[in-house]
Amino acid sequence: MDEADHREEIGSLEEQIDELVARIESCRKFILVGKIAVVAGGVGVIATLVGVIAFNPSVLAVAGAALLGGIVVAGSNRSTAKEAAHELRATEARRKALIEQIDLRLASNRHH
Repeated sequence: MDEADHREEIGSLEEQIDELVARIESCRKFILVGKIAVVAGGVGVIATLVGVIAFNPSVLAVAGAALLGGIVVAGSNRSTAKEAAHELRATEARRKALIEQIDLRLASNRHH
Protein backbone atom coordinates (compact mmCIF):
# COMPACT_ATOMS: atom_id res chain seq x y z
CA MET A 1 0.00 0.00 0.00
CA ASP A 2 1.53 3.33 -1.00
CA GLU A 3 1.34 6.69 0.75
CA ALA A 4 -1.62 7.89 -1.35
CA ASP A 5 -3.58 4.78 -0.38
CA HIS A 6 -2.74 5.42 3.28
CA ARG A 7 -3.94 9.01 3.02
CA GLU A 8 -7.19 7.89 1.38
CA GLU A 9 -7.79 5.25 4.04
CA ILE A 10 -6.97 7.76 6.80
CA GLY A 11 -9.58 10.10 5.33
CA SER A 12 -12.11 7.28 5.32
CA LEU A 13 -11.26 6.38 8.91
CA GLU A 14 -11.66 10.01 9.96
CA GLU A 15 -15.16 10.01 8.45
CA GLN A 16 -15.96 6.84 10.41
CA ILE A 17 -14.60 8.47 13.57
CA ASP A 18 -16.85 11.50 13.06
CA GLU A 19 -19.86 9.21 12.55
CA LEU A 20 -19.05 7.21 15.67
CA VAL A 21 -18.65 10.36 17.76
CA ALA A 22 -22.05 11.56 16.49
CA ARG A 23 -23.62 8.18 17.30
CA ILE A 24 -22.20 8.25 20.84
CA GLU A 25 -23.50 11.78 21.39
CA SER A 26 -26.94 10.77 20.11
CA CYS A 27 -26.94 7.80 22.49
CA ARG A 28 -26.06 10.09 25.38
CA LYS A 29 -29.06 12.24 24.59
CA PHE A 30 -31.37 9.22 24.48
CA ILE A 31 -29.88 7.92 27.73
CA LEU A 32 -30.70 11.26 29.35
CA VAL A 33 -34.25 11.16 27.99
CA GLY A 34 -34.59 7.59 29.25
CA LYS A 35 -33.41 8.58 32.72
CA ILE A 36 -35.87 11.47 32.80
CA ALA A 37 -38.69 9.10 31.79
CA VAL A 38 -37.66 6.63 34.52
CA VAL A 39 -37.73 9.36 37.16
CA ALA A 40 -41.00 10.84 35.94
CA GLY A 41 -42.64 7.43 35.65
CA GLY A 42 -41.33 6.36 39.04
CA VAL A 43 -42.61 9.53 40.67
CA GLY A 44 -46.00 9.03 39.01
CA VAL A 45 -46.28 5.41 40.15
CA ILE A 46 -45.19 6.19 43.71
CA ALA A 47 -47.39 9.28 43.94
CA THR A 48 -50.38 7.24 42.80
CA LEU A 49 -49.67 4.33 45.14
CA VAL A 50 -49.07 6.59 48.14
CA GLY A 51 -52.20 8.59 47.42
CA VAL A 52 -50.62 11.95 46.53
CA ILE A 53 -52.39 11.65 43.18
CA ALA A 54 -55.93 10.34 43.12
CA PHE A 55 -55.94 6.79 41.81
CA ASN A 56 -56.56 6.76 38.09
CA PRO A 57 -55.76 3.64 36.07
CA SER A 58 -54.80 5.72 33.04
CA VAL A 59 -52.30 7.82 35.01
CA LEU A 60 -50.84 4.68 36.58
CA ALA A 61 -50.57 3.00 33.16
CA VAL A 62 -48.84 6.03 31.59
CA ALA A 63 -46.46 6.34 34.55
CA GLY A 64 -45.67 2.63 34.38
CA ALA A 65 -45.10 2.81 30.64
CA ALA A 66 -42.78 5.80 31.09
CA LEU A 67 -40.86 3.94 33.79
CA LEU A 68 -40.42 0.77 31.74
CA GLY A 69 -39.89 2.59 28.46
CA GLY A 70 -37.23 4.78 30.04
CA ILE A 71 -35.39 1.73 31.34
CA VAL A 72 -35.43 0.15 27.88
CA VAL A 73 -34.38 3.33 26.06
CA ALA A 74 -31.56 4.13 28.48
CA GLY A 75 -30.33 0.55 28.61
CA SER A 76 -30.30 -0.10 24.89
CA ASN A 77 -28.63 3.22 24.14
CA ARG A 78 -26.05 2.61 26.86
CA SER A 79 -25.16 -0.69 25.14
CA THR A 80 -25.02 0.98 21.74
CA ALA A 81 -22.80 3.76 23.12
CA LYS A 82 -20.41 1.21 24.63
CA GLU A 83 -20.19 -0.67 21.32
CA ALA A 84 -19.61 2.58 19.43
CA ALA A 85 -16.93 3.67 21.92
CA HIS A 86 -15.14 0.33 21.45
CA GLU A 87 -15.36 0.70 17.67
CA LEU A 88 -14.14 4.31 17.98
CA ARG A 89 -11.03 3.24 19.92
CA ALA A 90 -10.25 0.56 17.32
CA THR A 91 -10.75 2.98 14.41
CA GLU A 92 -8.58 5.64 16.05
CA ALA A 93 -5.85 3.03 16.64
CA ARG A 94 -6.01 1.98 12.98
CA ARG A 95 -5.79 5.63 11.86
CA LYS A 96 -2.81 6.21 14.17
CA ALA A 97 -1.03 3.15 12.78
CA LEU A 98 -1.55 4.35 9.22
CA ILE A 99 -0.32 7.84 10.05
CA GLU A 100 2.81 6.35 11.57
CA GLN A 101 3.47 4.46 8.32
CA ILE A 102 3.47 7.65 6.25
CA ASP A 103 6.85 9.28 5.75
CA LEU A 104 6.05 12.67 7.22
CA ARG A 105 8.45 15.50 6.46
CA LEU A 106 8.74 18.79 8.27
CA ALA A 107 8.00 21.83 6.16
CA SER A 108 10.97 24.14 5.94
CA ASN A 109 10.74 27.67 7.26
CA ARG A 110 11.55 29.41 4.00
CA HIS A 111 10.80 33.10 3.83
CA HIS A 112 9.85 34.53 0.45
